[in-house]
Amino acid sequence: MPRLSDSMEEGTILQWLVTEGAAVSRGDELAEIETDKATMTYEADSDGLVHLVAREGDTLAVGTPIAVLLSDGEEAPVRHQQATGRQGEVAAQPAAAVTTAAAASPRAAAADRPRSSPLARRVARAHDVELAALTGSGPGGRIVRADVEAYVREHANGNGAAPAAPAAPAPDGNRGTVTRIEPTRTQTVIARRMAESRSTIPAFDVSVEADVTALLALRAELKQAGRVASVNDFVVKAAALTLREHPRANGAWRDGGFETYERVNIGIAVAADDALIVPTIFDADRKPVTAIAEDARALAAKVRDGAITPPELSGGTFTVSNLGMFGVTAFNAVINPGQAAILAVGAAIDRVVLDGGVPAVRKVMTLTLSSDHRILYGADAAALLAALRERLEHPLALLS
Repeated sequence: MPRLSDSMEEGTILQWLVTEGAAVSRGDELAEIETDKATMTYEADSDGLVHLVAREGDTLAVGTPIAVLLSDGEEAPVRHQQATGRQGEVAAQPAAAVTTAAAASPRAAAADRPRSSPLARRVARAHDVELAALTGSGPGGRIVRADVEAYVREHANGNGAAPAAPAAPAPDGNRGTVTRIEPTRTQTVIARRMAESRSTIPAFDVSVEADVTALLALRAELKQAGRVASVNDFVVKAAALTLREHPRANGAWRDGGFETYERVNIGIAVAADDALIVPTIFDADRKPVTAIAEDARALAAKVRDGAITPPELSGGTFTVSNLGMFGVTAFNAVINPGQAAILAVGAAIDRVVLDGGVPAVRKVMTLTLSSDHRILYGADAAALLAALRERLEHPLALLS
């Protein structure tokens, strides 16, 4: 089982993309693996004949054997330990016979399989949709989740057979019908990490209001010039520059001491399929806001298509979470373990203020910094937010 993210401890094999005895080359896709952050495709790192050790659905610790790549003439082991569950129980399993038909190259099999993202394949399996019937809208004709969902909607609207409805659960006392939903692996890990954060990190929250009237006007000018950047992109840039001045906020409390990081890598929270994924914008302090905007759009699209890669989910040193697009004006976010703080961004709302003694309507946004009190104190958090507010209220410097 490969380590596909910084925090990954175990993974679940969702689907083998090769058969027992298949000949593979370096770079061929072997399996879809669900990690703590996303579903990813694992590729062969060498040539050989595949001997499968783990089964689809097995959840295994990182480093546990899941398959063996045999060289020409090498026989599969007669018996091999195979994991059977989360607790690391093992049972000896006889090796499957290698047939001539199974030894065909996976590249030939892949030629018959339409190109599709892991998330698209998962949605297709859930709705019993044949991918061969779909036309992909992704890069190079790749089938993405939106293609599968569009197909399902079309057939549900009378142009084909609608997906079978799930069986209704039984009533449960005076609560009426109770439906139990098993969380995905990603949701389970998120739950564990958030509980870990709340129980092990002594967090405190500090808020400030920033006048973003000038920022919104600048953003409108950029949009007219064809340079699109969201409010969140400006916040990411401003936060990255501010972290340079406050290095402890760009670090963490680890093993009884302070740990600070050379690079400023901002994680951006992206909602996708009942999960929260945090891809990373690397070296955000060195990029203009328009470059940050391009990175953020590309990463968000990959998250929603299930095409995000392990390197794009790793290395974050600070996180920005924005719910302003939902009309939320202020909230407190949960710190990601391994970081010192997280910034929660609310919506920009109209506020009547005195401007030179004259009432005026300004756009005001609430910023809330949740910090680990072991590494940041109240004055540290207040100073960081003051510097961040100053940058957002004078946004021209964020363009460079």
